[in-house]
Amino acid sequence: MSLTLRTISREQHLAYIQSLPSASHCQVPAWADVKTEWRSENLGWFDKNGQLVGAGLVLYRQLPKIKRYLAYLPEGPVINWYAPNLDEWLQPMLAHLKQQGAFSVKMGPPVVIRRWDAPAIKAGIQDPDVKRLRDVEATHIEPRAFEVSDRLRKMGWQQGEDGGAGFGDVQPRYVYQVPLANRSLDDVLRGFNQLWRRNIKKAEKAGVEVVQAGYHDLEEWQRLYEITAIRDRFRPRPLSYFQRMWQVLNAEDPNRMRLYFARHNGVNLSAATMLVVGGHVWYSYGASDNIGREVRPSNAMQWRMLRDAYAMGATVYDLRGISDSLDETDHLFGLIQFKVGTGGEAVEYVGEWDFPLNKLLHKALDMYMSRR
Repeated sequence: MSLTLRTISREQHLAYIQSLPSASHCQVPAWADVKTEWRSENLGWFDKNGQLVGAGLVLYRQLPKIKRYLAYLPEGPVINWYAPNLDEWLQPMLAHLKQQGAFSVKMGPPVVIRRWDAPAIKAGIQDPDVKRLRDVEATHIEPRAFEVSDRLRKMGWQQGEDGGAGFGDVQPRYVYQVPLANRSLDDVLRGFNQLWRRNIKKAEKAGVEVVQAGYHDLEEWQRLYEITAIRDRFRPRPLSYFQRMWQVLNAEDPNRMRLYFARHNGVNLSAATMLVVGGHVWYSYGASDNIGREVRPSNAMQWRMLRDAYAMGATVYDLRGISDSLDETDHLFGLIQFKVGTGGEAVEYVGEWDFPLNKLLHKALDMYMSRR
């Protein structure tokens, strides 16, 4: 299979993404408009018949003071990762990016390596000897993913050591997903643990109402999000980020981004943003007030979002990042504890990979990043 690679238009790129069952929201053309501090390019792979068979959104970040770039393909490129001739896909990409002035390339193959179902995770949490998800025997292992990792290593791609937490990558290596394909909504609800089911009932009884909101409600979203940032000690993104995200993503596809509020007695208690690409639906950002937790607004909101995803024909509802820590004293443990209540499964991707095109500059960037 002889492949050629060239820059494509956004329209070609979007049409290709729309022809697939799903792809990462970080690989749709409009994601480049969300990330305004990066320059972007749309790449296309063509077979010998001139047919577009793969695409990638590249984000370029300039190094301070010199005209050299870090080229980043978040959760991409969207190619046939299991192809036996993987180097025929990646070599032309590296050559092209080098020509564009890239000194280093970072990519995140959307390739799943392991899955753990909820019972396996719960057993791991209860076992005092188990500290990490990787200490638990996986429910499903994808042997082809190991082959992908081996091929990348042989080609000279490298993986950074993240200390195992899965947050060393820019995009999360471990995520939590609720599979929806070939399941009824009753099956999905039965998969929830008792506490979740009880909390959903509690919210219903208390009269919690979950509503889908619009662009003009983003200021109210920001209010709850900033309360959350103070409580959870992180730096919040500005309102303008979410406004831009809404405008550019929904200009590309009117159903790409949604906003939800859970309210009680007319007061908004929690909020979330949702992203949709084909059959893959993500719970993207969440926020909640410090009050009204006893009426369980977050559980009610997740259940409504999950039902909406199901009604859209989604095959997976993705609760995004978790750390792989099963240690109850770890500050990130609450994330997995909340998400495991949905039934579902923890999913590990092969993680992000780097290719230093200029070893000296790559090392300099590494040192700079580690000091930040």
